Amino acid sequence: KKVSKLKDRVFIDNRPKIIEKRGRVGDTEGDFIVSGRAGRGVLLTTVCRRLRTTFIELILDVSIDEVHKGFERIRKRFPEMKTLTLDNDILFKMHKTLEKLLDVKIYFCHPYHSWEKGSIENSNMEIRKFIPKGSDLSRYDKEFVQSIEDHLNGRFMECLNYATPEEKLSEHRKNKKTACKLWKS
Repeated sequence: KKVSKLKDRVFIDNRPKIIEKRGRVGDTEGDFIVSGRAGRGVLLTTVCRRLRTTFIELILDVSIDEVHKGFERIRKRFPEMKTLTLDNDILFKMHKTLEKLLDVKIYFCHPYHSWEKGSIENSNMEIRKFIPKGSDLSRYDKEFVQSIEDHLNGRFMECLNYATPEEKLSEHRKNKKTACKLWKS
């Protein structure tokens, strides 16, 4: 379900330019893949705009609370998250709470402008190769969902100079750790 008026939204045009240019690690996009009519559950998906690293959480009991818990699990695996760009789904109506919970800034696409978050749309298209549209997500287990995430993060990508998102994330974390050691010295 979409809503055209979520209170106090900050639209994508107000994001810092560095996000648009994919200039730093931690600027993410988020979305859902929804079960078919007869099914239940959603996949909460996020992708880092710069590294193209994808994180997926299976949520079977869909509620705002469970979506927030899903984002918290992703945040633990990707503590670099700084911003989150979302669509206008009703599950994001408590976005101010989510901002505080994750300690990130949230931006919204304009209603019905999914192309404004193209990185996550591309990731979701790849996920659909494994989980076709209309599927009952409750039939998939967390291990299968994790295998899809591993596949996405293990793909060689031209936009990453034929590195994988996983390699780029590891490289970023290694460089960050080295920089911290140098700074402390």
